[in-house]
Amino acid sequence: MKKTFTRIGVVLLGLFVVAQFFRPERINPPTDPAASVRNYKGIPPEVISKMEAVCFDCHSNETHWPWYSNVTPVNYLIVNDVNSGRRRMNFSEWGNYSPGKVHSLLDNIYDQVYNHEMPLPKYRLLHPAARLTDAEVKMICDWASGEQDRLDQQAEMKSETSDQQKVPHDSTGTKK
Repeated sequence: MKKTFTRIGVVLLGLFVVAQFFRPERINPPTDPAASVRNYKGIPPEVISKMEAVCFDCHSNETHWPWYSNVTPVNYLIVNDVNSGRRRMNFSEWGNYSPGKVHSLLDNIYDQVYNHEMPLPKYRLLHPAARLTDAEVKMICDWASGEQDRLDQQAEMKSETSDQQKVPHDSTGTKK
């Protein structure tokens, strides 16, 4: 019986070693600094700082890959989480999003941070500094909400300007 467990252990160890030669690609795509959320007007430095600390590993092209992201099979899970996070929202490409997309992302940020869904629990487990205090949650949510309000006002002003341009005028320039 003891020999059987030893053999199983050796086989499993061998499989683990061989698995280390098969790794997913961990990449940080090139970024355009001008498109970064850091250049987005109206974002307070303390919000940027907090987002860099707790969001950028999964939601930017500036991932800091921890040592354990080199170990198979953990690396497959981490690469999958990072790629999924980047597809959903990428702070490195924030400036490339339309105002409507930014509004939607701000809504998601507010909801997920307020409900303690982000950062993900498994991320917080391995990164204790990523646990947001109530004050940090409020700070991020206040920014997201205020930014949504600003975008709404901007869209409303644009709509009013567009409506004014559509008003018919007679040859003297007087509105009909």
